[in-house]
Amino acid sequence: MKLIEAKDYHEMSMLAAEVILDQIKAKTDSVLGLATGGTVLGTYQQLILDHKQNNTSYRNIKTFNLDEYAGLSKQDENSYHAYMKKHFFDEVNIPSSQTFLPNGEAHDMKAECENYDQKIEGLGGIDLQLLGIGQNGHIGFNEPGSSFESKTHLVALEQSTRQANARYFDSIEEVPTHAVTMGIASIMKSKKVLLLASGLQKSAILYDLFHSDVTNSIPATILRNHPDTIIIADQEALSKLHHDERKMFAK
Repeated sequence: MKLIEAKDYHEMSMLAAEVILDQIKAKTDSVLGLATGGTVLGTYQQLILDHKQNNTSYRNIKTFNLDEYAGLSKQDENSYHAYMKKHFFDEVNIPSSQTFLPNGEAHDMKAECENYDQKIEGLGGIDLQLLGIGQNGHIGFNEPGSSFESKTHLVALEQSTRQANARYFDSIEEVPTHAVTMGIASIMKSKKVLLLASGLQKSAILYDLFHSDVTNSIPATILRNHPDTIIIADQEALSKLHHDERKMFAK
């Protein structure tokens, strides 16, 4: 894992956008794995700004999102379909036919999950996977205890995850109890992984990410076994790591 230290959330977002833009420039038909939530929002804003200023084209880009809530319609304002349209897809020139998210309303969820993995494989796999990290170490919605061999699947959300996402809903009771998520094995097949972390609330889990053994009790630790993982974190998120440690992980 390579660590890049950012001053704050804004610089983290700018640096993350640069990594994604480098990927697009190197391969104009890249397959991007995308994430949602507050951590990555600034990255999308930077990509939109670049698109408007530099006319970077997404016409040949394909995207696969990590996850979607189970039971929410695509039109629900809290669905990840709606998030992606509002915060990225509608602002760049990517054809909607090339953007893929799990269908949280699928009647046959097992078939939906299998088809999702097959679509990714059919396009040659994900070139760059964007990730956040949960305070409990989840990536995607792969909660602690998730199998490292898991592919796209239906998962029950931990109460801590539902509480963390409750700010987007009127009440925690409205937060779905289940989600469809790409599995850890699916994520690990990505050619490059870009993980972002910002804020003091992520400092403890980021410390664990670098110091813990690889264990499915902290799912993100599996990224230590990935051959090309970049972590961009701001100073608050890195506040539990000593300066010398940061320098060592930055090599």
